[in-house]
Amino acid sequence: MKANESVKNYQSERRMYANYAARSIKKVCKEIGPRFSGSEQEKKGIEYMAEELKTCCDDVKIDSFSVHPKAFLGWIPLSVVLMSISSVLFFVAQQFEITPLFYVPVAFAAVCIFFIITEFLFYRETLDKFLPKKTSYNTYGVRKASGETKRRIIFSGHADSAMEWRFTYYANGKLLYPVVGGALIGVLFCTVCSIIAVVKSFTDPEFVTSKAVDILSYIMLGFIVFFIGASFFYDKKRIVEGANDDLSGCFTSIAVLKFMQDNDIRFENTEVVALCTGSEEVGLRGAKDFCKKHGKEFSDVETVYVALDTIRDFDHMTIYNKDMTGTVKNSLEVCNLIKEGAEIAGFENIPFKTIPLGSTDAAAVSKSKCGIKAASFVAMDPTPARYYHTRLDTHENIDLKTIEAAVGICLETAFLFDEKGV
Repeated sequence: MKANESVKNYQSERRMYANYAARSIKKVCKEIGPRFSGSEQEKKGIEYMAEELKTCCDDVKIDSFSVHPKAFLGWIPLSVVLMSISSVLFFVAQQFEITPLFYVPVAFAAVCIFFIITEFLFYRETLDKFLPKKTSYNTYGVRKASGETKRRIIFSGHADSAMEWRFTYYANGKLLYPVVGGALIGVLFCTVCSIIAVVKSFTDPEFVTSKAVDILSYIMLGFIVFFIGASFFYDKKRIVEGANDDLSGCFTSIAVLKFMQDNDIRFENTEVVALCTGSEEVGLRGAKDFCKKHGKEFSDVETVYVALDTIRDFDHMTIYNKDMTGTVKNSLEVCNLIKEGAEIAGFENIPFKTIPLGSTDAAAVSKSKCGIKAASFVAMDPTPARYYHTRLDTHENIDLKTIEAAVGICLETAFLFDEKGV
């Protein structure tokens, strides 16, 4: 059976649950507000979602976990300071022929590169231990099968919201890649030049005073502009509402279970789960904790995970088969399942793509190798959209048409999975 065959007046029913999701988004934004990782507002958001899950699930749980919310982007201020100092020291070392000073830029650059790669690119907790600890939360609800559980499908969104990205808001994203890219090039440039200077100092002591190194030292000073520019990347005092990113994913997930409860639909052999994670915006910490605590438990039968993130831009509906800036492969089987569900829902030719910069909770699940197969469904202009991580991501800026499409896609995906698995 297809979802669109499960009840009379399915189209109006689907619209009703999209409206439920929209109302819930507005309620959380207006009554709870922005929800940064580890904040009281994030906790209240999770608790509200748990109460909603209790109306349509057989079992609802809230898990707490420790998080260091300032760590994920903490490499930015660290790199700004260390690389600015490195650039000045390289200049001083060259101008005043103080060869030992070249060792400092090498060491500083190595520290910066280590945290950029581990913390930001691979989402590992390497800088976390040096920064303050908070408590974050996940909540999930399970709608059990009427008979023996042979399959399980998890729909997931994240409850936390981000600090504002200044370059996205003030320059419509046009400064994001040039400034951050320029700063990263500066880090690499400084690293390579400093290593060359150190190595050459042993074989050719006069090299460090040569015209070529003199020019390089001035170029390196010029990169300070990019380093300082990168320090304005985010505004830690302004936390956005996160209506689209990602209350839309949370309440689309819950709407699937609400639809099933209100229409007395219970699969015989398939369990349906809605998961709302915390601390996604600071390194997928909630999804990682869920896999750590429940991965083995939830992989007892064939289980798939569908991450729903930023359900806003109808013309940019995408299934991501490569995640975490292209470093993690999501399950092709789950991608195909979502795509087929979308086609049944009437949305053909939704493409498979790679996330060019960033990640979704699906990457944490795929990378964990806990036995759960995962992929993500996103509906956001990847340029990125101006509302992305800015004050424009409000309850007044959601798109009901896109949410309704996502509800329909998720419902058809659930029914399809119940019928044949992956």
